[in-house]
Parts: sequence; structure tokens; C-alpha cells
Amino acid sequence: MKRRNIVAAGLGAAALAAGIGWSAWQRRALHAESGGLWGLSFPKPGGGELVMADFLGRPLVLNFWATWCPPCVKEMPELDRFHRSQAAGGARVVGLAVDGPTPVREFLARMPISFPIGLAGFDGTDLSRRLGNPQGALPFTAVFGADGRLRHRKLGETSFDELQSWMATK
Repeated sequence: MKRRNIVAAGLGAAALAAGIGWSAWQRRALHAESGGLWGLSFPKPGGGELVMADFLGRPLVLNFWATWCPPCVKEMPELDRFHRSQAAGGARVVGLAVDGPTPVREFLARMPISFPIGLAGFDGTDLSRRLGNPQGALPFTAVFGADGRLRHRKLGETSFDELQSWMATK
């Protein structure tokens, strides 16, 4: 009887170790696939930090933009409209400004946006490249599933309808 308990405990420990190993492997794969996004944080234009890990668990539309980019400015109302339509539990929208803090604050004073904005600065270009934007051009949008995995990406202006269609195929 004692031997049976020892074997059962050993099998239980082996199963636990395998589960922990699998979980760690999945986290490493997710970290690599997302360009390290979920471990990052960015200053907000009004103060505080935008912590990307806080957005895991729901689909996320991540938009890279700049105040000096005409298509970026043009798509902002569409992104904001989509964000507001998803407020009751759907996807979230986050904007990462590849720009300086002063122009972003001035822009947001003229055009209030309801979704969170982070100040990625010009390092945001490197992150967008890691997410599949080899040119580092703007605007660039990456869509992540609730599991944190990259589902869609687009270089160029997006629209409310396009964002809606991406959510239908998550």
C-alpha cells in the first residue's frame, strides 16, 4: 500500500511539472509572437502608465499613429467610434503614438479620444516592426485575440467596418 502511494505521488508530481513546463513554454511563445508587447508599459500623455498586460483577456486593437501622419489623423474618429461601440465588453482599442509628448497632448486637446493613448515615441517604430510592419510606416494596426495572440495586422488606414469584420473572425 505504501509503495502504491509513493508511485501515485510521483506520477502526480510528474504531471504537475509537465503542466508547469507547458505553461512556461506557452508564455515564452506568446511573448515572442507578440514582439514582447505584453511586458511593456508606456507613459500616458496626461500622466501615469499604460500597462499592456492590463489588456490581456479581451481582444485588442493596437494602433500605431502620429500627429504628423495625415492618414493616422483621418482614421482616429473611426477607431474612436469602434472603441465606443465595444465598450460593453467587446474589444479594446489602444493607440501608441510614435511622436513626441507635446504634439500628442496638443492633438488630444483638439480631438478628444475615448480610448487609451500611450507615448511610444520613435521606439514605437521598432515595436511595430516586431509585430509585422517591416517598413515601420504609419498608420499600422495590429489586432490581438483575447488570448494575446496576433490575429490581424494592417499597414495603412483602417475603418470602422474593417475593424468590425476583424472582430467577427476572431
